[in-house]
Amino acid sequence: MKSPVVKRSIVIAGHKTSVSLEDAFWDALKEIAGQRRLTLSDLVATIDSGRNQGNLSSAIRLFVLDYYRGTANAARGHSMGERVGAGSATVA
Repeated sequence: MKSPVVKRSIVIAGHKTSVSLEDAFWDALKEIAGQRRLTLSDLVATIDSGRNQGNLSSAIRLFVLDYYRGTANAARGHSMGERVGAGSATVA
């Protein structure tokens, strides 16, 4: 099965570069940028400046993965806290 990787150009700190990502990662990146009230270029520039190694496409994929893992962990912690709180209330 062919991977739907799309190569797009983006301007980072005044320099044009190409990034190859699957559509799902582009969509997620746009969503995160919107939530943070950043342009896509500004978010990618932040990711680019924080990476230690590897290519930019990999750094973006890892950023998106970490973002959604953090969101899932926060949601799990919040719902567990509600259950613990509810359980404590019935015991008291």
